Amino acid sequence: MVYQSDQKRYTFVIQWNIMIPINQAQKQLQQSIASMSESHQPIALEQTSNAVLLSESDSASVQETLYLLSVSGMRESIREGLATPIEHCDSHLDW
Repeated sequence: MVYQSDQKRYTFVIQWNIMIPINQAQKQLQQSIASMSESHQPIALEQTSNAVLLSESDSASVQETLYLLSVSGMRESIREGLATPIEHCDSHLDW
């Protein structure tokens, strides 16, 4: 999967743990959706052109991540925050 913002191009390498033929997915659709929603593992569907079955919440998470990566300076700000020791963080926020 490739996502491109105005400033940078990001490439995500995805390894599918579950890949099934489309005709098998059609026969087991309810079971596949329940399993995928519980495990949060997307299911790759094999056919002439492949597709991915992804839960609604996981899809929203992907969209949110792509949005945050597109905001200038957000990635660096998150990394800086993660590297800051908790004792150096404000105990009261003025939001």
